[in-house]
Amino acid sequence: MAKLDILILPDPVLRKVAAPVQSVDARVRALADDMLETMYDAPGIGLAAPQIGVLERIVVCDVATEEDAEPEPMVLINPEIEWSSEDTKVYEEGCLSIPEYVEEVTRPASIRVVYLDKDGTAQTIEADGLLAVCIQHEIDHLNGVLFIDHLSRLKRERITKKFAKAARLS
Repeated sequence: MAKLDILILPDPVLRKVAAPVQSVDARVRALADDMLETMYDAPGIGLAAPQIGVLERIVVCDVATEEDAEPEPMVLINPEIEWSSEDTKVYEEGCLSIPEYVEEVTRPASIRVVYLDKDGTAQTIEADGLLAVCIQHEIDHLNGVLFIDHLSRLKRERITKKFAKAARLS
């Protein structure tokens, strides 16, 4: 396993749509393992392949956030939201690609997602709470959408300008 570099806003790859994974093979499984290692090291609760410069529809997450909780890593390949509730919930979100910035985002409270697991087996999961937020956030990444896109134009422009300036100065 290897720790990978996480792309930071305004990297243009973060705005690209990821392609579906054609087959779940040893390369995809190794990439998912590397993504989990990178996510845990960051530390974060979710990571999408575009965040490490790979434009494929792969998401990893683990929302077991209690300090002494057993890790519960999830790998979702080609995830698609099949259903989302009309009820919404507001959560404070952050992003490994937009470090040290958090903001409240409103999303559907519950979702049903279809995906392939690391073995290439079709799975369906119903999620609510933090897991639903995390999966929606990561699927957004697969579509070139960042959590700041759910904010007001003023907030989004302010944070985008801040990160563009930091990128120019580095």
